[in-house]
Amino acid sequence: MSFLVTAVAAALAVTAPLGATTPGHGPNVHGQFEAAGSGNHRAVTFDKKGVPEKSRVAVVERKGKDGTRVVLRVRGLQGSRTYGAHVHQKPCGNAPDDSGAHYQNVKDPKSPSVDPKYANPQNEAWLDLTTDKRGNGRSATTVKWRFRAGEARSVVIHEHATETAPGKAGTAGARLACVNVPFD
Repeated sequence: MSFLVTAVAAALAVTAPLGATTPGHGPNVHGQFEAAGSGNHRAVTFDKKGVPEKSRVAVVERKGKDGTRVVLRVRGLQGSRTYGAHVHQKPCGNAPDDSGAHYQNVKDPKSPSVDPKYANPQNEAWLDLTTDKRGNGRSATTVKWRFRAGEARSVVIHEHATETAPGKAGTAGARLACVNVPFD
């Protein structure tokens, strides 16, 4: 009987629902990229070369007394490539722009936000990464604030590293893929 209980508990642990949390922690999301329009909006790709279908993604949020840590891991993307990545305000959809703008701790009154005063890694959650030869990569950021409830809903992977110059700050090219993350 104890073997059966252990097997059931292990199965439940493996199939935890999207956005499952551990006490004291935020969501721990794992997914596989599917083509936009497939009806599966857990993780969608808009560019099958840069972010191939069936490639994998994981996003973890950890909250501490000093702020928030977000970790992004990818497997099977295009190898030896640098991607921009950021937390966005809205969930993924069928179109790249459905995920809205970057989440900002202090909101820029102008949109789109390209002012380095607002579009910077201290005010936004930037997760740029470079993949290895096999297309695997990892990135993490720690910010000194927490996400406002319901205002951070996804992580978007962009075409290239994030710009920092005035008039371009926060931009990273086309939106290649998106993963839904119910940030706390």
